[in-house]
Amino acid sequence: MPTDQPPRRGPQPLQGGPIRFGPYWLDARIAVGGTAEVYLAHPADPRTEPRKLIVKRLLPHFVTDPEGRTMFEREARLHAAVTHPNVVTVFGSGVADDGEPYLAMEYIDGCDCFRLLRRATQEKQPIPPRVSVYLAREVLLALASVHTAEDAHGVPLGIIHRDVTPSNIYLARDGQVKLGDFGIARSATRVSLRNTQSAMLKGKFAYLSPEQVAGEPFDHRADLFSLATVLSEMLIGQPLFPGSGQLAVLLSIRDCRIDPLREANLQGKLPAGMFEVLERGLARDPRTRCEDAGAFEQALRPFDPDPAASRRELAGLVAWVQSGASTDRMAAVRESARAMRAARPARFDQPTPPLAASMDPHERPTGDYPQLPSFVRTAGGTQHGPWTFARLVEALATGTIGRGDTVDYMGRGFHPVEEIEELARFLPMSSVTSSKFPGPGTPDFFAKLSPEGILHPLARVLEKKETGVMFIERAAVDQVAAGRKELYFVDGKLHHVASSNASELLGEYLVRRGKLARDELDLALAVLPRHGGRMGDTLIALGLVDSLDIFRAIREQGRDRVADLFVWKQGNVSFYRGQPAPRVDFPLDLDLATLMLVGLETSLPGDVALEKLVPRLDDVLRATDEVPPGLRGAVWPPVVARVLDLAQMPRKLREVMTLAVRGGPPGVTAGDAARGVEILLATRMVHW
Repeated sequence: MPTDQPPRRGPQPLQGGPIRFGPYWLDARIAVGGTAEVYLAHPADPRTEPRKLIVKRLLPHFVTDPEGRTMFEREARLHAAVTHPNVVTVFGSGVADDGEPYLAMEYIDGCDCFRLLRRATQEKQPIPPRVSVYLAREVLLALASVHTAEDAHGVPLGIIHRDVTPSNIYLARDGQVKLGDFGIARSATRVSLRNTQSAMLKGKFAYLSPEQVAGEPFDHRADLFSLATVLSEMLIGQPLFPGSGQLAVLLSIRDCRIDPLREANLQGKLPAGMFEVLERGLARDPRTRCEDAGAFEQALRPFDPDPAASRRELAGLVAWVQSGASTDRMAAVRESARAMRAARPARFDQPTPPLAASMDPHERPTGDYPQLPSFVRTAGGTQHGPWTFARLVEALATGTIGRGDTVDYMGRGFHPVEEIEELARFLPMSSVTSSKFPGPGTPDFFAKLSPEGILHPLARVLEKKETGVMFIERAAVDQVAAGRKELYFVDGKLHHVASSNASELLGEYLVRRGKLARDELDLALAVLPRHGGRMGDTLIALGLVDSLDIFRAIREQGRDRVADLFVWKQGNVSFYRGQPAPRVDFPLDLDLATLMLVGLETSLPGDVALEKLVPRLDDVLRATDEVPPGLRGAVWPPVVARVLDLAQMPRKLREVMTLAVRGGPPGVTAGDAARGVEILLATRMVHW
């Protein structure tokens, strides 16, 4: 019963009886998703089999949307291309008399895995491990067929399902398992119409792979990670990636924090050897996971010695779930009636208080969030105020105020900012400027910014896998404003960036990117105290920005803050080794090689990087014999890796550039190759 929304009720009979729709009669509505609705139906022609099936149709406002129709037709095409016993069968697709597209599919009499997990949790009845493994193996057989599907000419389609979640795994009464809903599936051989990540509706982000969460390129192994997540949840009886909020869940996925699974293994709740199999399936690096669905399925076979018995047991669980549905509904009716009887009579002579949480974001009154203004006294004697909470947060984030300054926070009297719990969390580890840094007085290395900006200091951090903090400061000269940024590193990766530029704060960043309107940001700033000053959580709570968009925006914001440093042509760089990174809600964990490539694209766009290297086109370039220890096994962006591979044999730069473009990743230009050369020279991976 495929749809694009997890919660499902039983079929709801249509008022007035069945409705004729194309070659079918729609008998009952099953579910409504973000783009389509799903019906239980039967063919209008009594000779057509099967007599009961599912019809999926676009919601009315998508019918006239060319892009929406194209995406619906793509789903029908990709789904129909896969024929396998463990994949929901597509009987046909077409257009009704009124021009509305539809998709006719197999009806599964049973339940989905989402309902099975929910019932097991409610009844505190764990799903037997062998049944969980059987179910997972059946889904992997389906994925093997999906990933290897071909078109009519035998050309591989490269389909990635992208939505392997409990609500899309269907369980029949006889114990058969089927994978359905290709609504956001993607063919690697087709150009995507637009970023359909937003189609991953609320409730499904907990099953994304780390590379999907981070917005990185991904392939069929993302589906394997999702399936490993589902299997883990069945085995441990709880979500694998729990969290206090959506951003916390996404962060746990990105960092592959599988502590609940590890704990279950230590407690002996997993079959011997199962943890190792799942640990591989849940690897952060897709290259270390199983090669394909078939290999993953084989790794699980020893844990399901009698599939026939497991299937019978699963059939019993499906019947158990179905029998509980009517009981649950009756219990809900009884509880509703009890609550109605217990409710006090309403007084119609009093106005109803506003329900801000249920209103449209643009109509929510900010008067529900009263807050007193605050005042600031800096250590130098300057006074500021009255300031709102949002203005205080901005001042702390940009270094306008810091340790040693006092704040009268909402009428509580003046106290040092570091002693005010609500504000101290926004202070960086340093005292905002390097001259006040509470550590060794002399930096471990100091440099002037070169024409390449921050390239060489970052290369040094990467080469030595440094942990510490880097200060980059520039004074105001002519039309260039003063600026300061703090970069924190852990083991050669970027952990956090602090900036003195208020325009680089998250809210302003989202406005510039078109993800947030100015009036929406004003609303979020007004209610910021209710969410501990966390802009991301505030925007999600108000429903203004999707959690996945927030997650990626925070990473992109950190990336862009560093990229901006590549165009700083003056200033000082100081690095203090061993200084601990600040505790932040969202550690960036960004690879420096990728940051350097993005930075060079900012400072040397297009063919500018190539023009710089033109005088050396006939010079010989070769890889370094002794790779710096910190760079052994480093993961390079594809274009950089291609240049490095070509330089293993001494070649003229002209030849390296030509071969990098001709045989490199799709879309690589000579400018891209030139930027790759600059990075490898800076990290001493190649030399002239």
